[in-house]
Amino acid sequence: MLRCTRRLALATAAWIGVVGAASAERWDMPLAYPETNFHTENAKKFAACVKDGTKGAIEIVTHANGSLFKGNDIKRAVQTGQAPIGERLLSAHENENPLFGYDAVPFLASSYEASEKLWKAAKPKLEALLDKQNLVLLYSVPWPPQGIYTKKPLQSAADMKGVKFRSYNAATARMAELMGAIPVQIEAAELTQALATGVVESFISSGSTGYDSKVWEQLKYWYDTQAWLPRNTVFVNKAAWNGLTPEQQKVFRDCAAKAEAEGTARSKELAGWYIEQLKAKGMTIEPASPQLKADLAKIGEIMTNDWLAKAGEDGKAIVEAFRKM
Repeated sequence: MLRCTRRLALATAAWIGVVGAASAERWDMPLAYPETNFHTENAKKFAACVKDGTKGAIEIVTHANGSLFKGNDIKRAVQTGQAPIGERLLSAHENENPLFGYDAVPFLASSYEASEKLWKAAKPKLEALLDKQNLVLLYSVPWPPQGIYTKKPLQSAADMKGVKFRSYNAATARMAELMGAIPVQIEAAELTQALATGVVESFISSGSTGYDSKVWEQLKYWYDTQAWLPRNTVFVNKAAWNGLTPEQQKVFRDCAAKAEAEGTARSKELAGWYIEQLKAKGMTIEPASPQLKADLAKIGEIMTNDWLAKAGEDGKAIVEAFRKM
């Protein structure tokens, strides 16, 4: 009798475990960058934090490298509820609203410290804007500072005339035009192929993108312009968010704060490492020449004024708040 009771108890416990596992809510999370990219790795840690904090009630499943939705489709997918959560480079949507381009104004914030201040200045405006678009902002992590990748030595902006230049947002397309280059819209997941086939010949990005895309197979130079530190932002569909309990929402917020801090620390840690890897693969890493610096400074001034004119009072408020910090 005791043995039967014990078997019944074990069977009941197993059944409860199966029911508990089956009742876990799955959240698919589309990501635009490779499995090994630090943003993707950070998102996986965030997902694990949420699963642990909700005791398995919410399981976030990450989908890297544009495998679920391509980069330019992720924001729309989350807005419309096709995915409950996602990560996106918001500056790629500057054409929707100029405020999304706050972190792609050249030379406005070109260090981690400045990037953090600009994020704090912009965050309330972005939260309000995303709220109107059926999205809840969770966290944001910066890329390392941006530099220019080229096939040939680059001494001035004039050397970029006619070069096919990869753009990933309105700012990079405008920069290409002001240098006399030809902007070509290419998502990160398509960059390696675009370089191999000659669709693009140059681009501006961090050491991270260069390393992920093995650019040394096609390009030979990287110029450390430190133009800006674009940020990846994670957001949730508002209906999915409202479906969470207050306790679960707190878990998401706590895990988001942790992901933002740890992701930023990892970005800082890897910034120099990526450059060393590019060097080790045979690339020439150089600072911008005095002429290139002067040319880019003029371009930056034009683009800053353009952005402020488009972004209006909200954009002006962000820049003023940033400069007072």
